[in-house]
Amino acid sequence: MKYSRLTKEQFEELHKEFINFLATQSITHDEWTNLKANKPELAEMELDVFSDLIWEGVLNKAEFLEHISPQHMYLFRLAEEKMFVIALTLKNDMDITTKEGYAWLRENLMDDKVEFLQADKAYTEDKNLDKFKMIEQGAVITKGDLFKYFDELIG
Repeated sequence: MKYSRLTKEQFEELHKEFINFLATQSITHDEWTNLKANKPELAEMELDVFSDLIWEGVLNKAEFLEHISPQHMYLFRLAEEKMFVIALTLKNDMDITTKEGYAWLRENLMDDKVEFLQADKAYTEDKNLDKFKMIEQGAVITKGDLFKYFDELIG
């Protein structure tokens, strides 16, 4: 398995897609029930293959990631050849994950206590795995509004 297995909730959300996936494998409902009961290791493999297919699709479409912690904001644009990052670091005790801290940041963007950094980074040989590892570390897929805003502001 390349990524991670989908959660029970994710499988429930993707129930129709999973049925279609099984159909492409020529597995009927009765065969699936039998597989789960009598060959659970094969059923597990099917769940893993389906999970990887879903992750591949999601990661291929991802254009922006954000990872925000109390003192840092990392904004990524996932281009074809490399990723671009805008990093903000707070040099005070404000917590930008709170409403008050984020409001302070918006009001004080040019304050000396806010440090900006821009960089780019090449992907490894497997860019979707690079993206997945960032998600595992807490990044979330976004539409890129924050990245675009800060890119315009400091660009």
